[in-house]
Amino acid sequence: MTDLRSTAIHYAHQNRSRFLTELKEFCAIPSVSTDAERKADVRRAAEWLAGRLMALGVVNVQVFETAGHPVVYGERLDAGADKPTVLIYGHYDVQPAEPLELWESAPFEPTERGEHLYARGATDMKGQVIASLAAIEAILQSGRLPVNVKFMIEGEEEIGSPSLDAFMDSHRRLLACDMVLNPDSGILSADLPTITYALRGLAYFELHVFGPAHDLHSGTFGGVIHNPAQVLCELIAGMHDAHGRVTLPGFYDAVLPLSDEERAELARLPIDESHYLQESGAPALWGEAGYTAVERTGARPTLEVNGLLSGFTGEGQKTVLPAWAMAKISCRLVPNQNGEEVYGQMLRYLETHAPKTVRWSLKKMTAGPPAMSDRHSKGVQALGRAMETVWGVRPLFKREGGSVPVVAQCHKHLGVESVNTGFSMSGDNMHGPNEKVHLPTLWRGVDAFIHFFFNLAE
Repeated sequence: MTDLRSTAIHYAHQNRSRFLTELKEFCAIPSVSTDAERKADVRRAAEWLAGRLMALGVVNVQVFETAGHPVVYGERLDAGADKPTVLIYGHYDVQPAEPLELWESAPFEPTERGEHLYARGATDMKGQVIASLAAIEAILQSGRLPVNVKFMIEGEEEIGSPSLDAFMDSHRRLLACDMVLNPDSGILSADLPTITYALRGLAYFELHVFGPAHDLHSGTFGGVIHNPAQVLCELIAGMHDAHGRVTLPGFYDAVLPLSDEERAELARLPIDESHYLQESGAPALWGEAGYTAVERTGARPTLEVNGLLSGFTGEGQKTVLPAWAMAKISCRLVPNQNGEEVYGQMLRYLETHAPKTVRWSLKKMTAGPPAMSDRHSKGVQALGRAMETVWGVRPLFKREGGSVPVVAQCHKHLGVESVNTGFSMSGDNMHGPNEKVHLPTLWRGVDAFIHFFFNLAE
């Protein structure tokens, strides 16, 4: 290691206790973005963060107003024009803490138990934000940043980032960068560093099927009026074939196929069928034939029914033929699928298969694009070497089944890819009671960020 790099690592190790104190202060602020009564607390978290940025030497720190909660910005651009600029993303808002009775300690009174810190936001993602700040501070206190950095930390991620598109669109020049470092992800275990290089997109629909003008007596009208609930079930059943493939016309036309090299990389993940059975409690797995469970959950598109509603669902019995039936349906999308195109495919399926005995409507709700970063890019490779230095093993590369909209937004507005990482683990109870972060892993993360910035400059 260079002298500056080793000095920064030493500084980070010597200041872990103070970093932990700052994380506790940050987590003690109940910045629940979905709760209108917490609006002042959300702003307090933004202002705390802005103050922390200024204290460690970040300049041009601003708390930008949006239609919702503020975005915190700051920068250090003194590495020089010949060095890359990294935009560090984060969010300071958190999920509600309810049900409170299931917490072993108060959610906004950060508590250490063993090697963990318990608090709402500890792992999602105030701990990750503090890790990135700690790395920057350690380098600045030891000398000069080897790359240029900018910060964009929002307060609405837990409610879908409704203001972020407009903010990024109107601040393209301010946010201009070569890549985004997004630590809002996780690793498979404390001993298995992980880089998430692909995220699925989302297309969400609400399908209504209408029959008679009102609910009918099933004895009087059953057999002569087509039941909307039956029609809906048959339409949904037809959206998959016997091999688990989605039958919407053209659904797979744009799907980016998996290469042999990528399938080999995914096969390194220590996740087999027993993992999914154990995590889900299901009696057996199901899915598209010809793909492993890991490939299905990260690299293949899906269509899922998220909810059904029709007729009488109360206690007891009521012999009714319902007037309507409704289903909520989501599709997870992979590169190079497009939510608008999938909406059109769903419409064509319904136009072909819905009988004339009912009327139907399809409401398009959410359409978020998938995102994928080049595993061989300069940023991903710099982080991979950093993790290998800290953990002593080559990191795993993972495709995430869920969606992180900001990754696609950064590509759309700034034209750059994201390096997605983080130090949360599956047992950290993210969004649930007793959320926690594993502190030894978080400190490793600080070291990895320090190495990342130096690797990137080299």
